[in-house]
Amino acid sequence: MATKINLLPWRAELREQRKKEFLAILGGFAAAGLLVFAVWYLTLQGLIDFQNQRNSKLQNEIALLEKKVEEINALKKQRAEMIERMKVIQSLQGTRPLIVHVFDEVVRKQPDGIFFTKIERKDNRLFINGTAESNHRVSAFMNQIDESEWFESPLLTKVQANPLLGEQGNDFDMAVDISLPKTKEEGGK
Repeated sequence: MATKINLLPWRAELREQRKKEFLAILGGFAAAGLLVFAVWYLTLQGLIDFQNQRNSKLQNEIALLEKKVEEINALKKQRAEMIERMKVIQSLQGTRPLIVHVFDEVVRKQPDGIFFTKIERKDNRLFINGTAESNHRVSAFMNQIDESEWFESPLLTKVQANPLLGEQGNDFDMAVDISLPKTKEEGGK
């Protein structure tokens, strides 16, 4: 009789053993994949958190710098206002003696028979309102003003008869430009 060997249980056991090994290897790879994914995710999350902290710090620094820029702009504005005030004060101080000379010159050039009712200065223009005993005196006043080194371009804007001053009495309005007299050095140049 021949001996019969049944190889099926051995093959089935081998298949079962290989299947268990395959599942163990597959489980190992899955566990390794999950571990790699977890490490990658945690590393990535750490990098994101670190970058968010850096961004937050940068935003705080930017906010501080913006406050400083606002303060600098306010100081620049205040400085510009101070410079403007200083310029106004300097121009007022520079022209302070001018008005004294102007009024002195007006009085010196005033002929007899001319009376001023109002003198007003706007910028570099002088407006004179007054009364005169005659047209001749107004003309003489205009000629003397025109000859002055402190004035230029006299302009008679109005002449009106004033019977209270007599037959030839007149009220007049005149405008004249104020000019600084030239020094000897400026005149020579």
